[in-house]
Amino acid sequence: MPHLVILYTPNLEGSTNLDALCRSLADAMLAVRDEDGQQVFPTGGTRVLAFPAAHYAVADGKNDYGFMYLNLRMGAGRSDAVKKQSGDTVLATVQRHFAPIFEKSLIGITVQVDESPGQVYDAKHSTLHPLFHPAVIPAQTGIQGIKPEGGSSGFPPPRE
Repeated sequence: MPHLVILYTPNLEGSTNLDALCRSLADAMLAVRDEDGQQVFPTGGTRVLAFPAAHYAVADGKNDYGFMYLNLRMGAGRSDAVKKQSGDTVLATVQRHFAPIFEKSLIGITVQVDESPGQVYDAKHSTLHPLFHPAVIPAQTGIQGIKPEGGSSGFPPPRE
């Protein structure tokens, strides 16, 4: 984690580049630092997924209103300040991305941050994390020809 899941009205697709928004959001989340200046989210666990709503109704339906819902889910153990900073970062990134569109379109944006304390079940399997941990020997990645990033990654062990 973190996983940022985005649901949006399909009428937004023609007015903006959602692939670019997803990349901007991932980069912004990777830039979040805790009170000690450490990277909050592990590079290999950061995901941004965006899905258009097949069916939707927004407000009174009298106009072609747009809407985007962003749910940032993170593992437990982060401070309230980091949770707020993470949400503020996501919102600011979306606001920057949509700034030119806000002037000509009516769009609602909602950002929610959830953490997962006391989950009933949480399992993970990933061949991505080893690529971003400098202490991992290349053979440990299990994928031939793929080597971890060089140098210090600048982030703490994953808190998943």
